Amino acid sequence: MWPDRRIQDLFGIALPIVQAPMAGAQKAELAIAAARAGALGSLPCAMLAPQQAREQVAQFRAAVDAPVNLNFFCHRPAAADPAREAAWRERLRPYYLEFGLDPDAAVAAASRAPFDEAWCALVEELRPQAVSFHFGLPEPALLDRVRASGARAIASATTVAEARWLEQRGCDAIVAQGNEAGGHRGVFLDGEDVSRQAGLFALLPRIADAVTLPVIAAGGIFDGRGVAAAFALGAAAVQVGTAYLFCPEATISPLHRRALEAGEGDDTALTNLFSGRPARGVVNRVMREVGPLSPLAPAFPGAGAALAPLRGKAEAAGDDGFMSLWSGQARRAHALGAFELTRELARQALDLLDRGNERD
Repeated sequence: MWPDRRIQDLFGIALPIVQAPMAGAQKAELAIAAARAGALGSLPCAMLAPQQAREQVAQFRAAVDAPVNLNFFCHRPAAADPAREAAWRERLRPYYLEFGLDPDAAVAAASRAPFDEAWCALVEELRPQAVSFHFGLPEPALLDRVRASGARAIASATTVAEARWLEQRGCDAIVAQGNEAGGHRGVFLDGEDVSRQAGLFALLPRIADAVTLPVIAAGGIFDGRGVAAAFALGAAAVQVGTAYLFCPEATISPLHRRALEAGEGDDTALTNLFSGRPARGVVNRVMREVGPLSPLAPAFPGAGAALAPLRGKAEAAGDDGFMSLWSGQARRAHALGAFELTRELARQALDLLDRGNERD
């Protein structure tokens, strides 16, 4: 038996596992397979247009009768900073010349849509069972509408202060995101300062003690040992991301997949080069040569615009040196589909938890 069933009861799922929403790395197929296995399937919406999100939800619901989680970013779009953008382009100039690109050519603006009135209306139309947020919460009126639609609200916290803030503002569950986690930090109260962010197993029990809401542990969980350990430290569920990237349902590029398979997580670092916000990924050429965290990188999501032409040229030549290779600090290559992975995580964890109960 699972020692804490609050997340399962909250969302009506069989297993206390949330398939992490991973923008740019998945579509509905991954969420469908995880949901069929009993997890909470998630669909990332930050890089989609509303019609694309609508189609993804329709595909999910046509394939499986299960709850679905829609994920959104809640950042505040940054004001234009021409001087910073020019300095960033100048830093990248040698790479443009190396690849035969015009360093002064216009580039398409990077886009990550924050949760707004239009997205809220879509939530009211689609009525997902869960809506999760990264980088804080939307304004109170929008959050009230989300909850009035029947959706449970989830948000990420990287500190105890953020967890308390989320509880006070009406969340139904909190994702405790440790420093080990792949992808973007959910930090929002301390700007983008990640210098003091704790690892999951230091952060998790403190958040569990500080709030009354059920806590979902995220960061470095890739097998049943991590799931069982998270429950021992106060979690009611886990959120798993990087382990799902190895599944055939993930939509990452062959170069990204190759980079993941080449290591086990000690090859990652936090970087702001690809979007303007700190995110964890496999270290590659641009991270080594520019430095993983650069004050020149324009604010989120602007940094990625100038890197896009370089990524396109390099990737076409089989070079991953200018692409984001998101990954957590713990990973192990496997050949499981998302359904099998979900069931295996649960089986391993329950076996460990049962053994612990027998010793007690």
